[in-house]
Amino acid sequence: MKLDIRTVENTELEAAWRVLIELRTHLTREDFDKALARQRKAHGYELIGAFEDDGLVGVLGLREVQTFARGTHMHVDDLVVSSNARGQGIGKALIDYAEQLARSRGMQQVFLDSRSGATGFYERRGYRRHDSILMKKRLEDSGD
Repeated sequence: MKLDIRTVENTELEAAWRVLIELRTHLTREDFDKALARQRKAHGYELIGAFEDDGLVGVLGLREVQTFARGTHMHVDDLVVSSNARGQGIGKALIDYAEQLARSRGMQQVFLDSRSGATGFYERRGYRRHDSILMKKRLEDSGD
């Protein structure tokens, strides 16, 4: 298996969307295009692809973030491997790419949110649960 990890070109966005919707099932192609443009402009979001001979088999969305609490760090927003390509080390190659990119930019940390079913994957790669507790409030559900 020859894996090429690189930035997804605009001509490859259809393939990237098809992989991403395996995780983000609600995302229409139009919504994807709008969100991608917005994320790129506002946050410098980068869409990285894992390519094999047969095409795009994984995507990684990441962005540089700077906060007072964490300093400058890389945040992985999305990591998805196509269901027919799982178990071949593609996810590991993508997260390794994110870490190397962060190191090359002088960052000391990578943060990400994980579904409970994927935490083992990250823990096997040295990721640990962060002390912070993630909280949210759906404003349409609130009378305030």
